[in-house]
Amino acid sequence: MIPKLILTLAGFLLTLPAVSQQAGEPNSNQPQVKVNLLNVCTPSAEEQKEIAAALARVPKQPLFAPDFEISHGLSTLADAPNFLQPGHSAQTSDEPSVARYVRIRREFAVQALFARVQYSFSNDGQNMVETLVLHVRDPKDLIQVSMEDSASAISSAENMVAANTPASRIRLERFGKSSIALARCTGSENGPPPDQSAYEPLFRSASEVLANYRTLLGVRRTVPAELAQIPSAQKATEKPKSARPATKPAEEKK
Repeated sequence: MIPKLILTLAGFLLTLPAVSQQAGEPNSNQPQVKVNLLNVCTPSAEEQKEIAAALARVPKQPLFAPDFEISHGLSTLADAPNFLQPGHSAQTSDEPSVARYVRIRREFAVQALFARVQYSFSNDGQNMVETLVLHVRDPKDLIQVSMEDSASAISSAENMVAANTPASRIRLERFGKSSIALARCTGSENGPPPDQSAYEPLFRSASEVLANYRTLLGVRRTVPAELAQIPSAQKATEKPKSARPATKPAEEKK
């Protein structure tokens, strides 16, 4: 009995190094997660060239196809929108908000680099955001170019779309590569804002594209008219009151 017990314990001890080695080694079957961090405050010289080249290829006087799309609605924002980056001047809140939005889409009629353009305006009561996205017709390297601007101190949507607010963010989506982005960055508690004077030509070029397409898409007229058709967030989320049956007046006793 005792020799059998000794042999059992010896076999168990021999398996311990193998078990510990397997526990320490990562499982090769687990998928690897790759995280790409975008340097939106100070992109490299090569990235600046790509941004400048993409903006230069946006048509200034495009020929649109007759088809178009205009939509509006309400959207519940549970998380901060993607244009808000650390240090951005836009106001944020932990409470979910309801945003009113308007979208305009037009197709390009000729076989050019871009196939269509989409403009969107969003107002959640604290921040107003304009986004212009141009989609490439035949993506090989570049997929789309987007420009954004935002404001929190403008009184109305009419003033926002009429003010030609300058672009504060530019983004290139690339095929098979990480994105390239440039954004206005402010200072933090740990230091002053980065020097972005070298990127002013890029911001200026993106702002000119935004201003041009506000006119081409009739934004100043369409956005206020579409927003006027959207009910307020409070009315849209209110539950209809159940109808109560009419009560007859009490009959007088004779």
